[in-house]
Amino acid sequence: MAEQSQNTHRTVYMDYNATTPLRQEVKEEMIKDLELFANASSLHEAGRKARFRIEEARASVAKLVSANDPDNIIFTSGGSESNNTVFATMFHLGRKGKRRGIVTSQIEHPCVLNAAMWLKDEGFPVTFLGVDEYGRIRMDELEKAVGPDTLLVSVMAANNEIGTIQDMAAIGKIAKGAGAWFHSDATQAAGKVPVNVDSWGVDYLTLSCHKLYGPKGIGGLYIRKKAPVEPLIRGGHQEHGHRAGTYNNQGIYGFGLAAELAFNELADYNKNVGALRSRLKDAILNTVPKAKINGHPEAVLPNTLNVSFPGAEGEAILLSLDLEGIRVSTGSACASGSLDPSHVLLAIGLGPELAHGSIRFSLGRDTSTGDVDYVASKIAPVIARLRAMSTVEF
Repeated sequence: MAEQSQNTHRTVYMDYNATTPLRQEVKEEMIKDLELFANASSLHEAGRKARFRIEEARASVAKLVSANDPDNIIFTSGGSESNNTVFATMFHLGRKGKRRGIVTSQIEHPCVLNAAMWLKDEGFPVTFLGVDEYGRIRMDELEKAVGPDTLLVSVMAANNEIGTIQDMAAIGKIAKGAGAWFHSDATQAAGKVPVNVDSWGVDYLTLSCHKLYGPKGIGGLYIRKKAPVEPLIRGGHQEHGHRAGTYNNQGIYGFGLAAELAFNELADYNKNVGALRSRLKDAILNTVPKAKINGHPEAVLPNTLNVSFPGAEGEAILLSLDLEGIRVSTGSACASGSLDPSHVLLAIGLGPELAHGSIRFSLGRDTSTGDVDYVASKIAPVIARLRAMSTVEF
């Protein structure tokens, strides 16, 4: 009842980049397939049926990223495991070979940054590329950083906080031209914008199902044919020996349908959600003085709007909006609880105060025009009230 008394109008979820709700179609598919419980590695009929469904799902995930061979997809527990598998592979390659250089960016997801720092602690030369004011890699700096000693280039396709989309084909051309392996964390891009492993030139590509309106605890890693893989989890023969462990049948079935639906609805998603993002952006800029939009003005995810509000503190904004039934984020969900300003916003040149006063609105397929208008009606008075209490000059 307390929740209802606080929210006399509506509850609006705008934290889709953190996670998405399970689609009803996906839920029903997973429930329907509960009977396919057999171990997919077993040779009897029940095991073969489970394995058939898993391979159907693998084909759907491959189609989502335009991979011609479904065998290039292995299933993991999620994006963090997929990313760590790539960096663990580089660790083993670097110990044996002449190439040891790692090139990544300052705005990567924490699991990539921490994996890169692990390699740095192990003696690998690691370059953390800066970005421009919109969060894009500077190609001239990338070309200088990549050379004959570079082992891996790892750049996320789209940023989870500001939504900026990188020029993946250009980055891939530079990486492959130097003979380096190329990896991209595409967990935020897949299902929102077209992803093509061939035109991008990636050797490894990370996916996570819970960003696609599917279940948590299941993800994927695209591995180009003949690209090296050092298993992070050793054991049986599953996933061509690349990732051991009994198959998560229901999770994989859900991933397959979620990927299929995302692929089929991609154009409509971009059109509809993109229009809602523009509506929210315009409303904020028209009603909140000095609000600043962060991220690229054009090369940006259709659902992601990161806004700095000078004179107001991000956590106070978040909690104030929460009391109005509006669920947003101050940055990456994986960094929640940290008092440090967003590393992404600092990297694009925002000072600590402005970075601390930023909110990420991430919209989704269930967001409505009414939701956007409700948020727009609440954000201006919230910011005005917080600014009135603030001692910060802006």
